[in-house]
Amino acid sequence: MLPKTMKAIVLTAHGGLDKLVYRDDVPVPACAAGDVLIEVTACGLNNTDVWVREGAYGTDDDPKAVSTWRRGRSTLSFPRIQGADIVGRIVAVGGGVDPSRLGERVIVDASIYNRDDESLADIDYIGHGRDGGYAEYAAVPSANAHRVDVSFADAELATFWCAYHTGEQMLERADVKAGDNVLVTGASGGVGSGIIQLCRARGAVPYAVVGAGKEEAVRRLGAEGVMLRDGKDFIADVKAMMGNKPVDVVADLVGGAMFPHLLNVLRPEGRYTTAGAIAGPVVQLDLRTMYLKHLQLNGSSQGTRAAFKRVLDYIESGRIKPVLAATYPLSQFHEAQRRFMSKSFVGNIVVIPDRHYSAERAA
Repeated sequence: MLPKTMKAIVLTAHGGLDKLVYRDDVPVPACAAGDVLIEVTACGLNNTDVWVREGAYGTDDDPKAVSTWRRGRSTLSFPRIQGADIVGRIVAVGGGVDPSRLGERVIVDASIYNRDDESLADIDYIGHGRDGGYAEYAAVPSANAHRVDVSFADAELATFWCAYHTGEQMLERADVKAGDNVLVTGASGGVGSGIIQLCRARGAVPYAVVGAGKEEAVRRLGAEGVMLRDGKDFIADVKAMMGNKPVDVVADLVGGAMFPHLLNVLRPEGRYTTAGAIAGPVVQLDLRTMYLKHLQLNGSSQGTRAAFKRVLDYIESGRIKPVLAATYPLSQFHEAQRRFMSKSFVGNIVVIPDRHYSAERAA
């Protein structure tokens, strides 16, 4: 029998970590028609949840505006349970869902697709537009819960959705093909380390820009070459790392002061793709560089159903692997998010409901 209440991390307002409250009296979500109820066994962290908490999604003409990530109408209300990278087992089904799904081990595509086509113009995500997985249970649309049968542990599976789905869509937007040379910034983070592997899965050749101390870890993931982001001459360092090979694509997660250098190193008719700006969202753009080199600039966020299907195929075929930096019990969420925000690791961090965390440690 399912309990009536559960433990969860509840976001109560925009602000600091104090706005994330660990509670043990949150009602277990109702399983509406078309939904499945998942007993959460692991949930990965991501940058979007941090920035939504901080209200950091402003605009270029009003950088301090409090935004809830979506442009236009807001779908965020408080209290909200965040957490998109959900892995677990189906323990209840709503009306219209085949009861044979009970007991399935699933990974969740957290995108809320508000259109039937592949457009991402009106997309939302679980943990923002509806409650997510920083909890013992989460209700999600049945279509978003994908059965998975692989040897990876649940915590390892929880590193995939946000990072690899985002990365795959970035590469798709930039039309990355076999043989392309791809320069990846922020290559030690969740999305960046995923892009290294996703490039290899496509037959492209990734080159990585990282912080000191992370070079070997990223090279082991498949980077053809690795350079430090804080060298004295960025363009010269890129040329030396790549042996003067052309940069066909830049997959950028950093932005900030590095941005103009990234356009400068792209070959004529090169493609730039971004899904983040951890070093600063407002950048210097010389339009002459863009139009005289015939560059293509692509913005990307989350991914399509087709992109997630490709990621799932890569997981099940063993072409990509999880990069799990650390796990924390759900009750230590503040500590987990502090570690996540420090960027002092390679890969991703995952939280596990305490009862499963204890069982995992005892196994």
